[in-house]
Amino acid sequence: MHNGRDACSVAGISRYLYVMDKRTRQPGGGMIWHSIHPTAWGTRPRQAYSRTMTSESNPRGLPATASSRSRFATILLGLSLMLIALNLRPLFASLSVLLPDLLQQTSLSSAQAGYLTTLPVLCLGLFATLAPGISQKIGPERTLLCVLLVIMVGTALRGTGSLTTLFIGSALAGAGIAIGNVLLPSVVKRDFAGHAALMTGLYTMALCGGAAAAAAITLPVVHTFGGSWKLGLAFWAIPAALVALIWAPQALRASGAAGRARRTVTGLWRDPLAWQVTFFMGVQSALAYSVMGWMAPILRWRGLDGIEAGLVASVSIMVQVVTCLLVPTLALRFKDQKWINAVLGLVAAAGLIGVVQAPASTIWAWAIFQGIGQGGLFAMAMTVIVLRSPDSHVAAYLSGMAQGVGYVLATLGPLLVGAVYSATGGYGATVWLFLIFGLVVALNGWGAGRPLLVRARSVAASAGEKH
Repeated sequence: MHNGRDACSVAGISRYLYVMDKRTRQPGGGMIWHSIHPTAWGTRPRQAYSRTMTSESNPRGLPATASSRSRFATILLGLSLMLIALNLRPLFASLSVLLPDLLQQTSLSSAQAGYLTTLPVLCLGLFATLAPGISQKIGPERTLLCVLLVIMVGTALRGTGSLTTLFIGSALAGAGIAIGNVLLPSVVKRDFAGHAALMTGLYTMALCGGAAAAAAITLPVVHTFGGSWKLGLAFWAIPAALVALIWAPQALRASGAAGRARRTVTGLWRDPLAWQVTFFMGVQSALAYSVMGWMAPILRWRGLDGIEAGLVASVSIMVQVVTCLLVPTLALRFKDQKWINAVLGLVAAAGLIGVVQAPASTIWAWAIFQGIGQGGLFAMAMTVIVLRSPDSHVAAYLSGMAQGVGYVLATLGPLLVGAVYSATGGYGATVWLFLIFGLVVALNGWGAGRPLLVRARSVAASAGEKH
């Protein structure tokens, strides 16, 4: 006996045809379903795979999903996730615009400046893989509340005036951001499965908006308070504290981890598609953090003053806000995202090369061009994590893998830019670095854009291990 049903994928890219071949009960009370994955237009299936759906796929005690929440609660959750995302990037952009002042006013060397811009990015990679485990212990809502508090404390420490606490605060805030980065795609997959592309676009827009605000506002704040770089860095602890107050009631009302079946994921680290998603995330992040960490110093090296350099960087990032919102929805109108991923990678690299080498009169145009590519690239890197995952639990682990390994790779961006500047006294040679990044991200974006799912399974913790 065969029963079939069509269901939209999390972002509408393709349809799934589920055919129940056997009503065989599994130990958890589930049944074996065989899934055939055709393209969006009903052409020949590109991949077929089997997975077991048991009662453990939705264990007792999980928080209410979007389908069981009221409309108001769902909208409030979406807005709250955007506010959380808004606090995950000021750490990077606020330092970027103040870096030349730090080099002049403190004993910070050029090499140490490179390490300082790299340190929080490294923490994004080192701490990302911890997110799924922490989330299972205390729940994703409470974990995100802890994230906001850690960011607040770390950001405040950066403004104490000591180089030691500047590094410690950057690492602490970077660790908090790492956990938040991983959990957001998982929560979107869980609670906004029918609108994943839109919600991914909205929160990535908020991420870029936070970076743009920090690039534009930090120097005016510094000038308002008498030229103190310390206040310019510590200022960004205030939004984190305010959002923590807004999020706390929702986080504390949410069910914790008690009563939930502990689960893990098998097969993920052996899956070639998962590695393409990971390298796509990592290398586009190398470009992104080169922009956030070094665009303003590059512009000042090109002859712009501090205010104008910060404004150009801010406008470039504001363009990312728009493309973050538009690109995922546009991309899902096609049967796959291969071409759009590859083209965005080349556009982002070309724009950054133009900022470094093109005539000064065209810098604004190249900065905007770079923002178009970088914003779309980042949105697609987050979107493919959701699209390539069969469920929210796998999404959390794929997000942890992609961002854990990816952000370690991403440290190469700001670190190598700083090394080039230290070695040559300028940024001209960085164009070769950006060209290589663009080609590598385009190649892996092509692979990650194929309409497939990772071959990973969510199983009870006692039945498998996380690899």
